[in-house]
Parts: sequence; C-alpha cells; structure tokens
Amino acid sequence: MNRLQNSKKAPKGTFKRLLKQIISLHKYRLLFVVVCMILSTLANIGATYTIQYVIDAASRINKQSADFTEVINLIITMVALYLTSIALAIVYLRMMIDIAQDTLTDLRDKLFKKMMGLPLRYFDTNSHGDLMSRFTNDVDATRQMISQSLPQIIVSTLTIIGYLTAMVITSWILSLVTLILTSVIFFVVKRINSNSRKYYRNQQTAIGKVNGYVEEMIEGQKVVKVFNHEKKAAADFSKLNDELYENAKNASMKSGILIPITLNLGYLTFALVSAFGAYLYTKDLLAVPALVGFLLFVRQFTGPINQLSQQMNFVNMALSGAARIFDVLDEENEVNEGKVILVQATYDNNQLVETTEATNTWAFKDLKENKLIKLSGDVRFKDVDFSYNPNKKILKKVSLYAKPGQKIAFVGATGAGKTTITNLINRFYDIDNGEITFDGINVKNIEKSSLRKSLGIVLQDTDLFTGTIFDNIRYGKLDATNDEIIQAAKLANADEFITKLPLGYETVITDNGQNLSSGQRQLLSIARVAVANPPVLILDEATSSIDTHTEKLIQNGMDELMKGRTVFVIAHRLSTIKNSNAIIVLDSGEIIERGNHDELIEQKGKYYQLYTGAFELE
Repeated sequence: MNRLQNSKKAPKGTFKRLLKQIISLHKYRLLFVVVCMILSTLANIGATYTIQYVIDAASRINKQSADFTEVINLIITMVALYLTSIALAIVYLRMMIDIAQDTLTDLRDKLFKKMMGLPLRYFDTNSHGDLMSRFTNDVDATRQMISQSLPQIIVSTLTIIGYLTAMVITSWILSLVTLILTSVIFFVVKRINSNSRKYYRNQQTAIGKVNGYVEEMIEGQKVVKVFNHEKKAAADFSKLNDELYENAKNASMKSGILIPITLNLGYLTFALVSAFGAYLYTKDLLAVPALVGFLLFVRQFTGPINQLSQQMNFVNMALSGAARIFDVLDEENEVNEGKVILVQATYDNNQLVETTEATNTWAFKDLKENKLIKLSGDVRFKDVDFSYNPNKKILKKVSLYAKPGQKIAFVGATGAGKTTITNLINRFYDIDNGEITFDGINVKNIEKSSLRKSLGIVLQDTDLFTGTIFDNIRYGKLDATNDEIIQAAKLANADEFITKLPLGYETVITDNGQNLSSGQRQLLSIARVAVANPPVLILDEATSSIDTHTEKLIQNGMDELMKGRTVFVIAHRLSTIKNSNAIIVLDSGEIIERGNHDELIEQKGKYYQLYTGAFELE
C-alpha cells in the first residue's frame, strides 16, 4: 500500500487549514454571512422570547373590556422576527453555497495544478483511481460540509449561546440545572465522535481503492475478456467492496447512535427541567410566563445540540476527504531548477546568438556565464547507477555515448533496463551515482523543461487525448499551424489514413483513440514528435505494435526525421535497428555487448542468439 492511502492528518489541523482557505478567498463575503447568521439567530431568539410576554399580556386582559391590542402587537412583532430570521437564513445559505462552490473550484484547480507538477515517480507508486477519488468523492464530501454542515454548526453554536443567555436572564437556577444535564450530552457526543472519526478515514480510503480497481478493469476489459477473467475480477471487486461495506457500516453505526442518544437525552433534560421548574413555581420562585418561556428556551437550546451531533457525521467524512486532498497538495513538486536553459539561436557573422524568431537551431544558454552552446545531441552516460527502490539496482555502472546524428539501439529482455535509460535521459528520475551529460553539460544543471523540450519521445503505449487529430498532433508544438501539422503527418505517413477519415484532421478522438488501430495511434504519436522537430529522438518500442506493411510506410518518413539527430531506439523487432550506429545489449542492468550489427553478429554472443532465433527476446 502506498503511503498516501490513509491520511493521518489531525482533524483539527485539517479543519483550520480548510477554514483558512475559505477565509483567504471570501473574507468579506464570509463576514457578511456571519453577520446574517447572528442577526437571524437573534431574530429567532427574540421571537421565542416574545412568547412569554404574549402569555403575560394575555393573562392581564380584562374579560369585560377584552382589549387584545397589546397581545396582537406582540404577536405581529413575533411573526415579523420569525420572518426576518427566515429571510436572513435564506440569504446566508445561498451565499454559503456560492462560497462552497468557489472554494472547491479553487481546490480542484490547485489539485490539478499540483498533479501536473508532481514527479513521474508519484504516478508510478500511487493508484490512479485513488487519485481520481480525491478529485471527486473527497472534494464532494468537502463541498457538502462547507455548504451545509458549516452553516448549521455556526448557527447552532450561536443559537446555543443566545438561548443560554436568555435562559440565564429568565432564571439562573434553572439555567444551572440545564447546563449540568446538557454537559452529559456534550460528553457523549465528543466520545462517540472521536471513536467514529477513524472509521470515516478508512471509509474514504476504501472508496479510493474501489475506484482504483474499477478504473483498472475498465481500461483492461479486452484482457479481462480474452483470458475469461470476469469471475476472478468480480471476486476481487467483491473483496474490496466488502472492505468498503465494513468501513462504511462501522462509520455509520458509530455515528448513527448519536442521533437517538442525543435526542432522548434532550427529552430527558426537558422533562427534568420542567419538573424542577414546576417545583419553583409551587414555591413562588418563578411566574407562569417565565416558566413557559424558559421551557421554550430549553426546547430550542437542546435542538441545536441534536443538530450538531447529526452534522458530526458529515464533518468527519468531509475532514477525512479534505485531509486526503491536502495529502496530495503537500507532496513535493518536481523541481525544475537549473542554470542552463534551451533557447532559439541563429548565426550572426559566424557567431552563435540568441534570437526570439523561430529557427531550426537550438542552443543551451548558461544563465550564470551568459554563453551559448549549440545543441548538437551529444549524450553520454558515465558509470551510472540507478534503482527505483533502494533494495534493487536496475542499472549498474552503465557507460555509453551517442555522438550527434548517431542512432543508438538498446536490446535486451524485459526488465534489462532499456526503458529506464530513456527515463533517465528525460530526468523523469534522477540517477543514484555517476553522470549523464548533454553536449558536455551535466543534465542536472539543465532545467527539466528545457531538457525535455530538446527531446522527442514515441512511447510504447500511445496516449491520445480527447480532441481533434489536429489537437493531438499539436501537443508536440502548441503554436504549430495546421500546415505544419499536415507536413508532420505526411512525414510520419499518417496523412494517408487521416485523409480517408470522414472528417479528416477534424476527426474527434475519444477514449484514448480506441476507434483507431494501434498502428494508426502510433503514427499519430510519431507525427506529434515530428511537428516538435526535436534534435534528439527516443523511440521506445515505436514499431512493436505496427504491422509489417505499416512499418514499411513509416520507415522512410522516420529515416528523414532521424537525419542529423541523435536517436535512441528500443525495439523487439531487430530488423528495425540493423542500420544503427551502435547496438547496446543489456542484461540485468549491465551492458554485456556493444557494437554495430555486423560486429555483434561476428561475436556470436547474446545478440547473435537473438538475431538467429537461438534465444527469444522477451
């Protein structure tokens, strides 16, 4: 289980942070809401307080004259206060809904921007479905708390304070009795709430696991059906679903008993206070209007306590979700530091100078020394060690070089370290020991964004995004014109199949391009690299899923694209790398052979076995 599966943040800290977020965005609106809440509560308390005056005035009416003027005026005042309270409540509730939506929109934006800034290692070690759950379930739980629970908690607290004040004014003795009895309710609420909090954390985590598994099964439906894995998949899902059921049940049971307990304790409090109030009346220590008014206050006083206990369920769930959101926001961003950046360059009197115009010449600019180094594509590894985790080394003392314009191929079984090398060139991961240089510059000194801009990658698994074919190819160069995109597609031999589509380049791709063949998707990926026109290419299994005919179609275009560029190729089809300047054979993270095709065939080693079929390449 990854370290983000279950948040350990303290609820108080999470609540303070969330409240700080709300205040920072809506300071004045929130102040207005609080004022409306206070006025609404005061109006409600005032209306209730008026009832005892109505009773007192009614008791003083002379039966002969029957003058109800004072009673009617008091009733009108009471109704006006209730209506004012309702109107103000509508105002602050609507504003809290707006505040909640604005806050959560901002939180989603921050969450997405954070996701875009996280290192690749994060996505390799955390469930994608769990991350999606943080975007949806956890954010929605937080929204409900801000728009519904938070206003209710504030109003209930204000109501408790207001009615307590009114009770003390009416009878301090009865108020003392009421406080003693209601303190029991507060103790019970606090105890049960603290016990149920962990179950809500587990529930939110279990939801993330379920979402993660469902996402995997949706993406892998073809594999599931081909291998008749439906029953096993359903059984595995049932286990996760049962885990969610248990956690949700425990959370609901622990918190669910709050409502009947607090409700009945409230009834008991009312009964005991009524009995004691009646006793005070018999001793002439309390008048009837005051007693009736006080009992009304008690009913209104215990009501908010019950409401607070009910809202604790939503608050616990929301704080668990908010803590999971903050877990992601607290992750460290990928550092994009470096004293060397990539700039466009041109020659002025045989002198390399920086330019703002688009050219085919790129240069690395040392910001400290303010000098330019022409980007030529010289890539070197020197005694590089690397491991994804400390217990297992993936690369061991790897040294290699690629001169500008050379084509370097990597061959080896699955897990030999081929793709890892290309990940290190991009600095998706940083090496443990050794050095990697790009045109003589240590890649650690180059800004990651600049380094990656100088590289074009065709990955084994092609990722396409919702949008037109124009949009997907333009990923390689955001300011590319339609003509540039078409030229790039022609270079990759993708133009032929694109123009046969009903809408051509305006064809909308959805669901990662599942309506296209794997070969067509890979051709679009190659076109995306072609429009970027990078000086260094990385072809990770670029033609492994393309049929022989399609492979021949792209070969001429790729040969043109590779001219004058440094190219790293990983392929299972050895026919695609025969013309490489150097072929590097990897085994368990070590280089065991290197040379061109003819040299390696003469050695009759591992490469020879692979090429002749004596040993299968996995």
